Amino acid sequence: MANRGPRRERDGSIVYDSHVPLKQPVAQARKKLNFRFILSEIDKPFFILIMVLLIFGIIMMFSASYAWGLSEYNDGYYYVKKQMEAAGIGLLAMFGMSYLDYHFFQNTKVAYLIFGAIYAVTLYTAFFGVETAGARRWLYIGPLNLQPSELLKVAFIIIFAYIMSVNFPKFKDWKYCVIPFTVIMGAVAIVLVLQRHMSAVMLVGIIGVSMMFISGMPKKTFWKFIGVCAAFGVLFLIYKMTSGSGFDYINERIQSWRNPESDPKGSTYQTYESLLAIGSGGWFGLGFGGSRQKYLYLPEAQNDFVFSIICEELGFVGAMVVVLLFVLFIMRGFYIASCSKDRFGMLLGAGITIQIGSQALLNIMVACNAFPNTGISLPFFSYGGTALLIQLAEMGIMLNISRQCTRKK
Repeated sequence: MANRGPRRERDGSIVYDSHVPLKQPVAQARKKLNFRFILSEIDKPFFILIMVLLIFGIIMMFSASYAWGLSEYNDGYYYVKKQMEAAGIGLLAMFGMSYLDYHFFQNTKVAYLIFGAIYAVTLYTAFFGVETAGARRWLYIGPLNLQPSELLKVAFIIIFAYIMSVNFPKFKDWKYCVIPFTVIMGAVAIVLVLQRHMSAVMLVGIIGVSMMFISGMPKKTFWKFIGVCAAFGVLFLIYKMTSGSGFDYINERIQSWRNPESDPKGSTYQTYESLLAIGSGGWFGLGFGGSRQKYLYLPEAQNDFVFSIICEELGFVGAMVVVLLFVLFIMRGFYIASCSKDRFGMLLGAGITIQIGSQALLNIMVACNAFPNTGISLPFFSYGGTALLIQLAEMGIMLNISRQCTRKK
Protein backbone atom coordinates (compact mmCIF):
# COMPACT_ATOMS: atom_id res chain seq x y z
CA MET A 1 0.00 0.00 0.00
CA ALA A 2 1.28 3.51 -0.77
CA ASN A 3 2.74 5.71 1.94
CA ARG A 4 0.72 8.56 3.34
CA GLY A 5 1.39 11.99 1.95
CA PRO A 6 1.35 15.35 3.74
CA ARG A 7 -1.75 16.06 5.80
CA ARG A 8 -2.94 18.62 8.33
CA GLU A 9 -3.79 17.44 11.85
CA ARG A 10 -6.34 18.96 14.24
CA ASP A 11 -3.68 21.09 15.92
CA GLY A 12 -2.86 22.65 12.56
CA SER A 13 0.46 20.87 12.08
CA ILE A 14 1.36 19.43 8.70
CA VAL A 15 2.93 15.98 8.87
CA TYR A 16 4.40 13.49 6.48
CA ASP A 17 4.31 9.83 7.55
CA SER A 18 6.75 7.38 6.03
CA HIS A 19 5.96 3.66 5.72
CA VAL A 20 2.59 3.89 7.52
CA PRO A 21 -0.34 2.13 5.84
CA LEU A 22 -3.49 4.21 5.53
CA LYS A 23 -5.83 1.88 7.43
CA GLN A 24 -3.40 0.72 10.09
CA PRO A 25 -4.50 1.36 13.72
CA VAL A 26 -2.68 4.26 15.39
CA ALA A 27 -1.11 2.18 18.19
CA GLN A 28 0.18 -0.39 15.73
CA ALA A 29 1.32 2.27 13.29
CA ARG A 30 3.50 3.96 15.87
CA LYS A 31 5.34 0.73 16.60
CA LYS A 32 6.27 0.33 12.92
CA LEU A 33 6.81 4.02 12.24
CA ASN A 34 10.24 4.74 10.77
CA PHE A 35 10.16 8.45 10.11
CA ARG A 36 7.54 11.16 10.44
CA PHE A 37 8.35 14.63 9.22
CA ILE A 38 6.64 17.61 10.84
CA LEU A 39 6.34 20.65 8.60
CA SER A 40 4.36 23.03 10.79
CA GLU A 41 5.74 26.30 12.22
CA ILE A 42 8.56 26.31 14.76
CA ASP A 43 8.69 28.45 17.90
CA LYS A 44 10.23 31.64 16.46
CA PRO A 45 11.25 33.30 19.77
CA PHE A 46 13.16 30.15 20.75
CA PHE A 47 14.83 29.95 17.34
CA ILE A 48 15.89 33.60 17.59
CA LEU A 49 17.36 32.93 21.05
CA ILE A 50 19.37 30.01 19.68
CA MET A 51 20.79 32.09 16.83
CA VAL A 52 21.64 35.03 19.11
CA LEU A 53 23.44 32.73 21.55
CA LEU A 54 25.29 31.00 18.71
CA ILE A 55 26.45 34.17 16.93
CA PHE A 56 27.27 36.02 20.15
CA GLY A 57 29.09 32.94 21.41
CA ILE A 58 31.27 32.54 18.32
CA ILE A 59 32.20 36.26 18.37
CA MET A 60 33.24 36.19 22.02
CA MET A 61 35.04 32.86 21.66
CA PHE A 62 37.00 34.36 18.77
CA SER A 63 38.08 37.31 20.89
CA ALA A 64 39.04 35.06 23.81
CA SER A 65 40.95 32.57 21.63
CA TYR A 66 42.91 34.87 19.32
CA ALA A 67 46.07 35.09 21.42
CA TRP A 68 46.04 31.39 22.24
CA GLY A 69 45.64 30.56 18.55
CA LEU A 70 48.69 32.66 17.71
CA SER A 71 50.70 31.07 20.49
CA GLU A 72 49.80 27.45 19.84
CA TYR A 73 49.17 27.31 16.08
CA ASN A 74 50.62 30.59 14.78
CA ASP A 75 47.11 31.40 13.59
CA GLY A 76 44.85 33.70 15.60
CA TYR A 77 41.85 32.46 13.61
CA TYR A 78 42.51 28.77 14.29
CA TYR A 79 39.91 28.28 17.01
CA VAL A 80 37.19 30.38 15.41
CA LYS A 81 37.56 28.56 12.09
CA LYS A 82 37.18 25.20 13.83
CA GLN A 83 34.20 26.50 15.79
CA MET A 84 32.49 27.85 12.69
CA GLU A 85 32.96 24.53 10.91
CA ALA A 86 31.29 22.76 13.83
CA ALA A 87 28.55 25.41 13.87
CA GLY A 88 27.86 24.89 10.17
CA ILE A 89 27.49 21.13 10.58
CA GLY A 90 25.52 21.69 13.78
CA LEU A 91 23.06 24.00 12.05
CA LEU A 92 22.44 21.37 9.38
CA ALA A 93 21.84 18.83 12.15
CA MET A 94 19.54 21.28 13.94
CA PHE A 95 17.38 21.92 10.89
CA GLY A 96 17.26 18.21 10.09
CA MET A 97 16.25 17.26 13.63
CA SER A 98 13.68 20.05 13.71
CA TYR A 99 11.71 18.23 11.00
CA LEU A 100 12.16 14.66 12.29
CA ASP A 101 9.34 13.83 14.70
CA TYR A 102 10.80 13.46 18.18
CA HIS A 103 8.61 10.37 18.66
CA PHE A 104 11.23 8.59 16.56
CA PHE A 105 13.13 8.23 19.85
CA GLN A 106 10.04 6.93 21.68
CA ASN A 107 10.73 3.39 20.60
CA THR A 108 12.24 0.61 22.70
CA LYS A 109 14.79 -0.47 20.12
CA VAL A 110 15.80 3.06 19.15
CA ALA A 111 16.09 4.41 22.72
CA TYR A 112 18.08 1.46 24.06
CA LEU A 113 20.22 1.09 20.94
CA ILE A 114 21.27 4.76 21.07
CA PHE A 115 22.02 4.58 24.78
CA GLY A 116 23.82 1.22 24.58
CA ALA A 117 26.01 2.21 21.62
CA ILE A 118 27.05 5.56 23.07
CA TYR A 119 27.62 4.01 26.51
CA ALA A 120 29.91 1.38 24.96
CA VAL A 121 31.95 4.04 23.15
CA THR A 122 32.22 6.11 26.34
CA LEU A 123 33.36 3.05 28.30
CA TYR A 124 35.95 2.27 25.62
CA THR A 125 37.22 5.85 25.84
CA ALA A 126 37.63 5.55 29.62
CA PHE A 127 40.24 2.82 29.07
CA PHE A 128 41.69 3.47 25.63
CA GLY A 129 40.96 7.14 24.92
CA VAL A 130 43.48 9.97 24.70
CA GLU A 131 44.72 10.96 28.16
CA THR A 132 44.85 14.64 29.06
CA ALA A 133 45.75 15.82 32.57
CA GLY A 134 45.14 12.34 33.95
CA ALA A 135 41.67 11.99 32.40
CA ARG A 136 40.61 9.94 29.37
CA ARG A 137 37.70 11.75 27.75
CA TRP A 138 38.67 12.05 24.10
CA LEU A 139 38.61 9.60 21.23
CA TYR A 140 40.47 10.38 18.03
CA ILE A 141 38.97 8.85 14.89
CA GLY A 142 41.18 9.98 12.02
CA PRO A 143 40.91 13.79 11.83
CA LEU A 144 37.89 13.81 14.16
CA ASN A 145 38.20 14.51 17.90
CA LEU A 146 35.17 13.09 19.68
CA GLN A 147 34.15 13.46 23.32
CA PRO A 148 31.64 10.61 23.82
CA SER A 149 30.53 11.90 27.22
CA GLU A 150 28.80 14.81 25.44
CA LEU A 151 26.76 12.32 23.42
CA LEU A 152 26.10 10.29 26.56
CA LYS A 153 24.29 13.26 28.15
CA VAL A 154 21.81 13.32 25.27
CA ALA A 155 21.39 9.54 25.27
CA PHE A 156 20.79 9.70 29.02
CA ILE A 157 18.01 12.28 28.57
CA ILE A 158 16.38 10.22 25.81
CA ILE A 159 16.41 6.93 27.74
CA PHE A 160 15.22 8.64 30.93
CA ALA A 161 12.33 10.34 29.11
CA TYR A 162 11.41 7.06 27.43
CA ILE A 163 11.42 4.97 30.62
CA MET A 164 9.47 7.62 32.56
CA SER A 165 6.79 7.96 29.90
CA VAL A 166 6.37 4.19 29.54
CA ASN A 167 6.42 3.41 33.27
CA PHE A 168 4.27 6.35 34.39
CA PRO A 169 1.05 4.29 34.77
CA LYS A 170 2.94 1.98 37.17
CA PHE A 171 4.62 4.71 39.27
CA LYS A 172 2.65 3.74 42.36
CA ASP A 173 4.92 0.70 42.54
CA TRP A 174 8.36 1.99 43.56
CA LYS A 175 10.04 -0.79 41.54
CA TYR A 176 8.96 0.91 38.32
CA CYS A 177 9.94 4.44 39.31
CA VAL A 178 13.15 3.83 41.29
CA ILE A 179 14.99 0.73 40.11
CA PRO A 180 15.21 1.59 36.37
CA PHE A 181 16.42 5.12 37.13
CA THR A 182 18.92 3.93 39.74
CA VAL A 183 20.40 1.41 37.31
CA ILE A 184 20.68 3.92 34.45
CA MET A 185 22.07 6.76 36.57
CA GLY A 186 24.46 4.40 38.35
CA ALA A 187 25.79 2.98 35.09
CA VAL A 188 26.33 6.45 33.62
CA ALA A 189 28.00 7.71 36.81
CA ILE A 190 30.40 4.75 36.88
CA VAL A 191 31.66 5.23 33.33
CA LEU A 192 32.10 8.99 33.90
CA VAL A 193 33.99 8.36 37.15
CA LEU A 194 36.29 6.02 35.23
CA GLN A 195 36.99 8.95 32.90
CA ARG A 196 37.64 11.20 35.92
CA HIS A 197 34.87 13.41 34.56
CA MET A 198 33.31 14.42 37.87
CA SER A 199 31.73 17.56 36.43
CA ALA A 200 29.75 15.38 34.01
CA VAL A 201 28.73 13.11 36.90
CA MET A 202 27.38 16.14 38.73
CA LEU A 203 25.56 17.39 35.63
CA VAL A 204 23.98 14.01 34.90
CA GLY A 205 22.87 13.86 38.53
CA ILE A 206 21.19 17.26 38.24
CA ILE A 207 19.45 16.29 34.99
CA GLY A 208 18.33 12.90 36.28
CA VAL A 209 16.99 14.15 39.62
CA SER A 210 15.21 17.08 37.96
CA MET A 211 13.56 14.84 35.39
CA MET A 212 12.47 12.45 38.13
CA PHE A 213 10.96 15.36 40.05
CA ILE A 214 8.81 16.50 37.12
CA SER A 215 7.98 12.99 35.90
CA GLY A 216 5.01 12.51 38.22
CA MET A 217 6.78 10.20 40.63
CA PRO A 218 5.10 10.05 44.07
CA LYS A 219 6.68 12.68 46.32
CA LYS A 220 7.39 10.31 49.20
CA THR A 221 9.18 7.91 46.86
CA PHE A 222 11.15 10.74 45.30
CA TRP A 223 12.41 12.20 48.57
CA LYS A 224 13.32 8.78 49.95
CA PHE A 225 15.31 8.16 46.78
CA ILE A 226 17.08 11.52 47.07
CA GLY A 227 17.94 10.89 50.72
CA VAL A 228 19.49 7.50 50.01
CA CYS A 229 21.44 8.82 46.99
CA ALA A 230 22.72 11.83 48.94
CA ALA A 231 23.92 9.66 51.80
CA PHE A 232 25.76 7.26 49.49
CA GLY A 233 27.20 10.14 47.46
CA VAL A 234 28.62 11.93 50.49
CA LEU A 235 30.11 8.71 51.88
CA PHE A 236 31.66 7.90 48.49
CA LEU A 237 33.26 11.33 48.15
CA ILE A 238 34.59 11.27 51.70
CA TYR A 239 36.09 7.84 51.11
CA LYS A 240 37.72 8.83 47.83
CA MET A 241 39.09 12.12 49.14
CA THR A 242 40.54 10.61 52.33
CA SER A 243 41.83 7.34 50.90
CA GLY A 244 43.99 8.93 48.20
CA SER A 245 42.33 6.86 45.47
CA GLY A 246 43.10 9.24 42.65
CA PHE A 247 40.57 11.92 43.64
CA ASP A 248 42.92 14.24 45.55
CA TYR A 249 42.31 16.90 42.91
CA ILE A 250 38.73 17.31 44.18
CA ASN A 251 39.98 18.30 47.63
CA GLU A 252 42.55 20.60 46.01
CA ARG A 253 39.86 22.38 43.99
CA ILE A 254 37.69 22.84 47.06
CA GLN A 255 40.61 24.39 48.91
CA SER A 256 41.31 26.67 45.92
CA TRP A 257 37.67 27.73 45.88
CA ARG A 258 37.71 28.59 49.57
CA ASN A 259 40.82 30.77 49.22
CA PRO A 260 41.68 31.72 45.62
CA GLU A 261 44.57 33.90 46.79
CA SER A 262 46.31 31.13 48.73
CA ASP A 263 48.51 30.03 45.81
CA PRO A 264 48.09 32.45 42.86
CA LYS A 265 51.19 31.05 41.13
CA GLY A 266 50.15 27.45 41.61
CA SER A 267 46.94 25.60 42.43
CA THR A 268 44.71 28.70 42.45
CA TYR A 269 46.30 30.32 39.40
CA GLN A 270 43.36 29.82 37.02
CA THR A 271 40.70 31.00 39.45
CA TYR A 272 42.82 33.96 40.53
CA GLU A 273 43.37 35.12 36.93
CA SER A 274 39.66 34.66 36.21
CA LEU A 275 38.72 36.96 39.08
CA LEU A 276 41.26 39.52 37.87
CA ALA A 277 39.64 39.48 34.43
CA ILE A 278 36.15 39.92 35.87
CA GLY A 279 37.25 42.70 38.20
CA SER A 280 39.07 44.54 35.41
CA GLY A 281 35.90 44.85 33.34
CA GLY A 282 34.02 47.17 35.67
CA TRP A 283 30.56 48.26 34.55
CA PHE A 284 31.11 48.56 30.80
CA GLY A 285 34.33 46.62 30.18
CA LEU A 286 37.53 47.39 28.30
CA GLY A 287 35.85 47.07 24.91
CA PHE A 288 35.60 44.17 22.48
CA GLY A 289 39.08 42.72 21.95
CA GLY A 290 40.50 44.77 24.82
CA SER A 291 41.04 41.91 27.27
CA ARG A 292 44.51 41.63 28.80
CA GLN A 293 44.01 38.33 30.59
CA LYS A 294 43.44 36.44 27.34
CA TYR A 295 47.08 37.07 26.37
CA LEU A 296 48.20 33.76 27.88
CA TYR A 297 47.50 34.81 31.46
CA LEU A 298 44.19 32.99 31.84
CA PRO A 299 44.35 29.30 30.85
CA GLU A 300 41.36 27.96 28.88
CA ALA A 301 40.22 31.51 28.14
CA GLN A 302 38.52 30.23 24.97
CA ASN A 303 36.88 27.34 26.75
CA ASP A 304 35.87 26.99 30.40
CA PHE A 305 36.63 30.64 31.25
CA VAL A 306 35.27 32.47 28.23
CA PHE A 307 32.72 34.14 30.54
CA SER A 308 35.60 35.84 32.38
CA ILE A 309 36.77 37.39 29.10
CA ILE A 310 33.20 38.52 28.38
CA CYS A 311 33.15 40.28 31.75
CA GLU A 312 36.53 41.89 31.10
CA GLU A 313 35.67 43.14 27.61
CA LEU A 314 31.96 43.92 27.97
CA GLY A 315 31.80 44.55 31.71
CA PHE A 316 28.96 43.89 34.12
CA VAL A 317 26.41 45.00 31.52
CA GLY A 318 27.68 42.50 28.94
CA ALA A 319 27.78 39.73 31.52
CA MET A 320 24.17 40.43 32.48
CA VAL A 321 23.16 40.24 28.82
CA VAL A 322 24.62 36.73 28.67
CA VAL A 323 22.85 35.74 31.88
CA LEU A 324 19.57 37.21 30.59
CA LEU A 325 19.86 35.28 27.33
CA PHE A 326 20.21 32.01 29.21
CA VAL A 327 17.33 32.92 31.54
CA LEU A 328 15.12 33.58 28.52
CA PHE A 329 16.34 30.34 26.97
CA ILE A 330 15.36 28.36 30.08
CA MET A 331 11.97 30.04 30.34
CA ARG A 332 11.13 29.44 26.69
CA GLY A 333 12.50 25.90 26.82
CA PHE A 334 10.25 25.02 29.75
CA TYR A 335 7.34 26.66 27.96
CA ILE A 336 7.88 24.42 24.93
CA ALA A 337 8.18 21.37 27.18
CA SER A 338 5.01 22.29 29.08
CA CYS A 339 2.91 22.58 25.94
CA SER A 340 4.19 19.34 24.45
CA LYS A 341 1.46 17.04 23.17
CA ASP A 342 2.56 14.12 25.40
CA ARG A 343 4.61 13.16 28.47
CA PHE A 344 7.59 11.95 26.45
CA GLY A 345 7.92 15.29 24.68
CA MET A 346 7.56 17.15 27.96
CA LEU A 347 10.30 15.13 29.64
CA LEU A 348 12.58 15.27 26.60
CA GLY A 349 12.22 19.05 26.25
CA ALA A 350 12.62 19.64 29.98
CA GLY A 351 15.70 17.41 30.12
CA ILE A 352 17.46 19.29 27.32
CA THR A 353 16.54 22.65 28.85
CA ILE A 354 17.82 21.56 32.27
CA GLN A 355 21.08 20.36 30.72
CA ILE A 356 21.85 23.63 28.93
CA GLY A 357 20.65 25.76 31.86
CA SER A 358 22.64 23.79 34.45
CA GLN A 359 25.82 23.94 32.37
CA ALA A 360 25.48 27.69 31.94
CA LEU A 361 24.79 28.26 35.64
CA LEU A 362 27.70 26.10 36.83
CA ASN A 363 30.15 27.60 34.33
CA ILE A 364 29.28 31.16 35.33
CA MET A 365 29.49 30.27 39.02
CA VAL A 366 32.94 28.71 38.50
CA ALA A 367 34.22 31.78 36.63
CA CYS A 368 33.06 33.98 39.52
CA ASN A 369 34.44 31.52 42.13
CA ALA A 370 30.96 30.92 43.49
CA PHE A 371 31.57 27.20 42.93
CA PRO A 372 34.73 25.02 42.78
CA ASN A 373 36.35 24.61 39.38
CA THR A 374 34.48 21.82 37.61
CA GLY A 375 35.62 22.01 33.99
CA ILE A 376 32.09 22.53 32.65
CA SER A 377 31.92 24.58 29.45
CA LEU A 378 29.54 27.45 28.69
CA PRO A 379 27.00 26.28 26.05
CA PHE A 380 27.29 28.06 22.67
CA PHE A 381 30.23 30.17 23.92
CA SER A 382 33.03 27.79 24.90
CA TYR A 383 35.29 26.30 22.25
CA GLY A 384 34.51 22.68 21.43
CA GLY A 385 33.27 21.30 18.14
CA THR A 386 31.71 18.13 19.54
CA ALA A 387 29.81 19.99 22.25
CA LEU A 388 28.53 22.72 19.91
CA LEU A 389 27.40 20.25 17.25
CA ILE A 390 25.51 18.16 19.81
CA GLN A 391 23.95 21.23 21.43
CA LEU A 392 22.62 22.42 18.08
CA ALA A 393 21.24 18.95 17.32
CA GLU A 394 19.46 19.09 20.68
CA MET A 395 18.03 22.45 19.69
CA GLY A 396 16.62 20.73 16.62
CA ILE A 397 14.75 18.31 18.88
CA MET A 398 13.42 21.25 20.90
CA LEU A 399 12.24 22.96 17.72
CA ASN A 400 10.47 19.80 16.62
CA ILE A 401 8.67 19.62 19.95
CA SER A 402 7.64 23.23 19.40
CA ARG A 403 6.23 22.33 15.96
CA GLN A 404 3.78 20.04 17.73
CA CYS A 405 2.99 22.42 20.58
CA THR A 406 -0.63 22.22 21.77
CA ARG A 407 -0.82 25.96 22.46
CA LYS A 408 -0.64 28.89 20.11
CA LYS A 409 2.89 30.26 19.85
